[in-house]
Amino acid sequence: MKRIQLLPNVLTALGLSCGLFVIFKLNMTGVGAADEQVLKLAAGFLLLAGLFDLFDGAVARAMKAESEFGGLFDSLADAITFGVAPSVIVLKSISAEPGTFYSFLITAGALVYSMCGVLRLVRFNVTASKLKKEESEQPVKASFIGLPIPSAAAAVVSLDFFLLFPNHLNWFTISDTERIYLLFGAMVLIGYLMISQWKFPSIKHLQTKVGSFRALFLITLAASLLFYGLIYHFAIVFFALSWGYLLLSWILSLIRWIAGKRAIGLEDFEPEDWEEP
Repeated sequence: MKRIQLLPNVLTALGLSCGLFVIFKLNMTGVGAADEQVLKLAAGFLLLAGLFDLFDGAVARAMKAESEFGGLFDSLADAITFGVAPSVIVLKSISAEPGTFYSFLITAGALVYSMCGVLRLVRFNVTASKLKKEESEQPVKASFIGLPIPSAAAAVVSLDFFLLFPNHLNWFTISDTERIYLLFGAMVLIGYLMISQWKFPSIKHLQTKVGSFRALFLITLAASLLFYGLIYHFAIVFFALSWGYLLLSWILSLIRWIAGKRAIGLEDFEPEDWEEP
């Protein structure tokens, strides 16, 4: 019997536990009763799950402990944590009477999002399986094909949290109906992005030519500001980071499309189904 390394799968199980906790916690909350504190708790656990998801793969590669079991376990955990939990969060934060048009609309958006998340994970597993059968290593790329499901979950939850944030009334007013339409459109859009051929940059492969001391100073400053923002302005910072990543990806792809040639540093963000003009 082939041995299965324990540590990477423990990290995956911890991430799955965070997702299940969010689902169970919100199921004990009434429809529309998910207030700011509940959403902040749910978002915090999803961010923690994202860290576990990042570390389990890194640890498995470092220990040379990648296995078929670990890959399937990780995909199933991601499907629940980042595919189902965000939909539950949105549904529980919406005050829509069951059986009404608005209830149907937001449920349809949640179904599209969760289904597309599962389809993206299936596509990833099929691709990995083909590479394994061909006995070829998957090349390390600077981008993902389709929006990664943890980023998709962050975009959905951060938008939902931002629209419920009390201080947003100082900037604009939004009714419950408008909020439902916005969340529906966002979930359908993000669902499409997950299964699309658009390419999204891998943060860990972003590079910049900065001196070591200056880089250390900038990283320290950014980490301090990020920590302060998450503590005192969680909804705004979480929303800005999540949707800023999407905006960056769109800008890179648009520049690549307009350039019309394989510019160094931008060719990795060309959607697969776009042809050279």
